[in-house]
Amino acid sequence: MKGESAERVFRNRVEAGRLLGRALGAYAGRDDVVVLGLPRGGVPVAAEVAQFLQAPLDVLVVRKLGAPGQSELAIGAIGEGGVRVLNEQLLRDVGLSPEAIDRIAAREQGELARRVTAYRDGHQALEVGGKTVIVVDDGVATGATMRAGLQTLRALGAARIIAAAPVGAADSVASLEEAADDVVVLEKPSWFSAVGQWYEDFGQTTDDEVRTLLARHRGRSL
Repeated sequence: MKGESAERVFRNRVEAGRLLGRALGAYAGRDDVVVLGLPRGGVPVAAEVAQFLQAPLDVLVVRKLGAPGQSELAIGAIGEGGVRVLNEQLLRDVGLSPEAIDRIAAREQGELARRVTAYRDGHQALEVGGKTVIVVDDGVATGATMRAGLQTLRALGAARIIAAAPVGAADSVASLEEAADDVVVLEKPSWFSAVGQWYEDFGQTTDDEVRTLLARHRGRSL
C-alpha cells in the first residue's frame, strides 16, 4: 500500500494525474501495462498517468448493480462483452431472486451501452487479458464503482490489477485491497466527505472531453 494520510488539495485533475503517474513510475515503459480511466472524471487523471507511463489509454465502462433501496450496496457489476460478476454472499444476505437480479442488470445495461457508444467512437476496447491493468479514478468515496471495475477486469482475465486514485476515504481505500493486487492512493485524509473537496477545480467532465482525451492519446484528431 502506498500513500500516507495528508491534507493536500489538488489544483485540478491534470495536476492530480501527473502526481499519480509519478507514484506509479515502476510501471513506466512496460509493454504489458494498460491504463483505464473510470468515466467520466477518472479519464482526465488516467490520461496524465498514461502519458507519464507511456502506456495505452482506454475507458473502463462498468455499471455497478445496486441492491434495491441501497444503490451504493453493490451486489455485483456488469461490463462490456456481456461480463456480469455477482457477490454471491451478499445476494444470499439480501435475499434477491435471479429474476430480481436480471431486472436490475437490464436497467443498468441501457446506460452501459449508451456510455460505450458515447466514449468509444467506434473503437474496440483494449485487450486486458494477461495484462497489468491500472484502473484510475479521480477519487475514491464509497469505492463501489472502483470495486465493480476491478471485479469486471478479473472476470476478463487481467493478470495484475492496480487500483489508483489521487485521493480516497481511508476505509474505502482499505476495502479495495481485497479486490486489487495493489492500491496506490496519494492522499487518505483524516476527514472525508466528498471527492470534490480535495480539488480546487472539480468541474464536471463531459462526454466530449472523454472522447477528445481518448482520441488525442490514440494519436489522431477528432
